[in-house]
Amino acid sequence: MNVKLKILSTAVVFFTAQVVTAQKDSTKTKDIDEVVVVAYGKQKRGTITGSNVQVDAAKIENRPISNVLQALDGAGAGIQIAAGTGQPGEGSSIRIRGTGSYLVSNEPLLIVDGVPFPGNLNSLNPNDIESLTVLKDASSTALYGSSAANGVIMVTTKRGKKNSSRFTLNSNTGIVSRFVQEYDRVGAADYYVLAWEAMRNGRRITNPNETLAASNAWASTNLISGNLKTNVYDVPNAQLVIDGILNPTAKLRYNDFDWAAPIIGVGIRQDHSISFSGGNDKSTLFSSLGYTNEKGYIVKSSFERLNLRINADSQVKDWFKIGTSLNGVITSQGLAVNGADNNSAYINPYAWTRGMGPIYSPYQHDPVTGERLYDVNGDVLYDDGSLRGVDAAAGRNIIWETLLNDDRTNSYNLQSNVYAEFKLLPELMLRTNAAYNFRGTLNKTYGNRLIGDALGIGSASRTMYLTRDFTWNQVLTYNKKLGGHDVTVLAGHENFDYKQDYLYGYKRNQVLDNFYEFGNFVDNNTLNSYLRERTKESWFTRLNYNYNEKYLLEGSIRWDGSSRFATDVRWQSFWSAGAGWVISKENFLQDNKFINFLKLRGSYGEVGNDALDTNYAYQTLFSLGYNNGTEPGILLTNVGDPLITWETKAQSDIALEFELLNKRVRGTVEYYNSETKGLLFPFQTPVNAGIPGNSIDRNVGNLVNKGYEITLSADIIKNQNMKWTVSAYGTTYKNEITSLSQDEFISGTKKLMKGKDLYAFWLRSWYGVDPADGAPLFVLDQDLFTDTTTADIRTVNGVLVTTNQNKAKYAYHGSAIPDFFGNFSTTFNFKNWELSASFNYQFGGKIYDTNYANLMDAYPQGGAAHTDIYNRWTTPGQITDVPALNSSTVAASNAASSRWLVDASYLLLRNASIGYSFNPGIVKSVGVSSLKLFVSGENLWVNSKRKGLEPYSTFNGTVSNRYSPSRIITFGLSTTF
Repeated sequence: MNVKLKILSTAVVFFTAQVVTAQKDSTKTKDIDEVVVVAYGKQKRGTITGSNVQVDAAKIENRPISNVLQALDGAGAGIQIAAGTGQPGEGSSIRIRGTGSYLVSNEPLLIVDGVPFPGNLNSLNPNDIESLTVLKDASSTALYGSSAANGVIMVTTKRGKKNSSRFTLNSNTGIVSRFVQEYDRVGAADYYVLAWEAMRNGRRITNPNETLAASNAWASTNLISGNLKTNVYDVPNAQLVIDGILNPTAKLRYNDFDWAAPIIGVGIRQDHSISFSGGNDKSTLFSSLGYTNEKGYIVKSSFERLNLRINADSQVKDWFKIGTSLNGVITSQGLAVNGADNNSAYINPYAWTRGMGPIYSPYQHDPVTGERLYDVNGDVLYDDGSLRGVDAAAGRNIIWETLLNDDRTNSYNLQSNVYAEFKLLPELMLRTNAAYNFRGTLNKTYGNRLIGDALGIGSASRTMYLTRDFTWNQVLTYNKKLGGHDVTVLAGHENFDYKQDYLYGYKRNQVLDNFYEFGNFVDNNTLNSYLRERTKESWFTRLNYNYNEKYLLEGSIRWDGSSRFATDVRWQSFWSAGAGWVISKENFLQDNKFINFLKLRGSYGEVGNDALDTNYAYQTLFSLGYNNGTEPGILLTNVGDPLITWETKAQSDIALEFELLNKRVRGTVEYYNSETKGLLFPFQTPVNAGIPGNSIDRNVGNLVNKGYEITLSADIIKNQNMKWTVSAYGTTYKNEITSLSQDEFISGTKKLMKGKDLYAFWLRSWYGVDPADGAPLFVLDQDLFTDTTTADIRTVNGVLVTTNQNKAKYAYHGSAIPDFFGNFSTTFNFKNWELSASFNYQFGGKIYDTNYANLMDAYPQGGAAHTDIYNRWTTPGQITDVPALNSSTVAASNAASSRWLVDASYLLLRNASIGYSFNPGIVKSVGVSSLKLFVSGENLWVNSKRKGLEPYSTFNGTVSNRYSPSRIITFGLSTTF
């Protein structure tokens, strides 16, 4: 797709123009009589017995986001966000009230306009969204049954309004740049000295009878030829470092060692949409056309979207209403390698630019003059890495490969929904809703033949997914009011059908240059396809009752049958019950001027989770294609458990909601307890059983999340000229495995066992550095190693320690789960000025910083080094936490251990804006109803324990060389006519 729009100004601006008849005040306090979206309907906020958070259009429409899930970052208590990558078009990962599963997905269910949405929300234009509603407890989610264990996010798109007409134009442009800055690393001069030191110290251990002078001379002689391979100074290799000092006469022959600058820079984001909303007393229409184009700050990363939406409703008869939604979307995404999936890949821009030693240039240079070399066309010649150390990726060049390779995904989405409402009786309504979604994605990659994985031959791949899902539900709603009694009964049925076709092809041996279709490649290496299907059928009912909106009762039940499980265990019921008491409606509080609203509510229920990676969990599976020449072959790939079924999450919730001092102070205090029963887990089997992966997926344990949520909002100042509102959310929770049918399960940095949480770190116990000789020390595992007289075991400060990482004691060292996290925001209005800011924060929790660990290598061999290396041990008696650089002890110094854990606390300025609104009388003369100028920004500032660290990138406390988030600065104008 190549859609180009003319930009009216060359300045980088964020421009928003709205032609409207009225504008909603986004600072208006949410009223208890406000109608909000709930499962299969709407309900007054004051009568709800469940827990939910709603984000309306006013908080979405002026933010430069490509994926609507980004709007939930900092939206409310209990919502934990792992910030999305900087890859344009990507969203965030969300946890609602903790992590309740291990083997299956923890992502919430997405509902768009009343039906499940298994697609990617980057196919929705944020400007088309009326509201986002997060359902958190069983009372809110149980009507979605087996898909609701992780909470529910309900997306409602805009629709026309009766007897009105509104024309809206939004157009914005912003600057996209890198947000999280790189770790501090040493420069070229120091790097040679550090590598020399590690070699000399290692030589002293391997050749203990050699003199110090001889060891120094050996390190000087072998520094380049035996290790780093490249000397960028104008002195002979053996004279570059002498006795641990860089030759003072040495001068750089060239100084272009920055690998980041050519591929990491500044991008531009632009977003344009035009919409019409209106209608008469019978029919309404909302239609929009949108275009988004974002160039990421990494070269060749981009996201482009063109969408057309039509939402129409018509009251054909008093008893009959019909409506439809149609959204057509085309997206094109240029992909930079995401480190979350390709952490150590050679073509990962972050792994390369972060880890490349500061003595290697991306370009070729004249060996005598040091001048950069060019080809006959005047194009720069790139270095192929033949003269680099072993940790500097010899034979690769990320800049050259990024410019020559290509990775692009084009998607075609059609989302359609039609409904009909029949008023059978004054109190009885039948609504049927049918939705069909189609998503076709085609990923094309090209690997060049000049350097990299396809050196000399070239390669191309095509990956295609054709996904279709169909949902049809029928819902009867009966509502009867009699005096103060209000009863609503809902009953419904729903079918869901999902199909996905997959096709993958890979060819090598390119014929012609600059042509990347399959016909230009000779060798068919791989061709594979599959069809995956799953279905679900559901029956459900809900009862709502309230008396004078003071005493509230609610109950629901849903029966689900899923094709993911065997017939005997396919059906299961999920239910909830909730109650509320609006205390402020009691006589003893009717005239209370301090308390305006006070509600106590509670709920209990059970919901489920069947979001396995496979649609055939109960079946034993085989893979085809393992052929021996012309002889066909198959391979056992999965052993199924015919009894595997849903995880069930039993949730209880109690909360107190209040509004005080003429509604100037508002808040909620809430406690929840959520127990996952039948925890799905890779049950370990004996190695000699011949089972792939040595595990079978089964329901084998229980897991509990419980915690508190606090929401507070206050109008500190509120008068005619000034208003200052402050809001804050906070959440704390504990996670614990309460039962497990096997003693323990170790995976990476975690060990799962009864009594511990999912994210508890299980690591070697780092003790520190021996002041006597700079050796790395670990706490000794005395249970396994009883002979304490060996040379690698010592006593330091009365503690038995070891220099051998293989004898270290493993133990738990904290958890990735924070002690407390949330958001606080402020909005200040003074006459025509408005200032707002929103901060995310986290206290406590640990993060295992492998990126930092890789930069603290005790033996530099071409990889970059962190400036903390300067604190290394060098002198007997020195107190430090960085071991001596030593090629002989490098395995222990670099070993995975508690040394690499760091406090995950942080404070993030998520977004901020300042704006000025002109007085209507000034702009009315030019036909404008309102005019506002503003400046806004996303991801503006962060304070964490270490520069370069992303403490909010994952939930499990690990990091990767990923495309870190973008900072977006926008300048703008908003006007109405």
